[in-house]
Amino acid sequence: MRPLPQTDPGFGDARAADLIETVILPRARDLGGFTVGRVLPSSERQMVGPFILLDQMGPADMLITEKFDVRPHPHIGLATVTYIFDGAIVHRDSVGSEQVIHPGDVNWMTAGRGIAHSERARKEDRGKTSRVFGFQTWVALPKAHEEASPTFIHHGREALPEIGGDGAVVRLIIGSLYGARSPVATLSEMFYADVALDAGARLPIETVHEERAAYIVEGEIEIGGDTFEAGRLVVFRPGDPMVVTARTPAKLILLGGETMDGPRHIWWNFVSSSKERIEEARNDWKLGRFHKVFGDESDFIPLPE
Repeated sequence: MRPLPQTDPGFGDARAADLIETVILPRARDLGGFTVGRVLPSSERQMVGPFILLDQMGPADMLITEKFDVRPHPHIGLATVTYIFDGAIVHRDSVGSEQVIHPGDVNWMTAGRGIAHSERARKEDRGKTSRVFGFQTWVALPKAHEEASPTFIHHGREALPEIGGDGAVVRLIIGSLYGARSPVATLSEMFYADVALDAGARLPIETVHEERAAYIVEGEIEIGGDTFEAGRLVVFRPGDPMVVTARTPAKLILLGGETMDGPRHIWWNFVSSSKERIEEARNDWKLGRFHKVFGDESDFIPLPE
């Protein structure tokens, strides 16, 4: 395990509190069978780095029925990232992928010019009560790659780097952080990490990436004398380093990266720098022009009216 950099005693002083740009609370969003907490996009902030959607699923004990399933649906102009703490999800898509994602694994799916996929429960889990807990994120693609070929990649838990020390463990899901780099190939510079902190642990927040945020999954943290509870996305201003101190055992998601090359339009499952491209994708899905999801050809989510 790679060691974390040492925290400077000067970091985390009262001045650090001035570096907090905004604090975002998730809002409930019904996805047609279960409810998620949608953190991004919000009225305060559309993106942090390239991350344009952040949904929290659970934690909840759910009876696994067809309501758990996300039926085949399309995407353009983005990459989806699936990372879970509890449960299991079966991913299928229109480029022929079929993959079960377990806790600690990461699925990265580049939609590019267009892909369809589904996320369903395993057959052996149906009719049982199971713990469900995880995150679904969307990464907006740079303009030069918005029409890239669709692809899918999976990395198991054991492939992701860990950095730690003094009561802090950082599992790097995507990108680069603390001198380590995830094996997941990306199209812009970013970071996305799963952090576990013991009570009293101190975590330095680097300035390598311009846009940075921490989502508090569990516990309570302190930054510059201010405390923040679970269910908050704390967005930091670019600039000086700071330190997060865990007042209780805590779990965080760190995310961010370079500022996107211009604003993005988002409608339903489509992201693009062009409104016209989104309208084209709407028509393509409505008229059945997307490729079918292999192994899940007979079902789909209709275009919202």
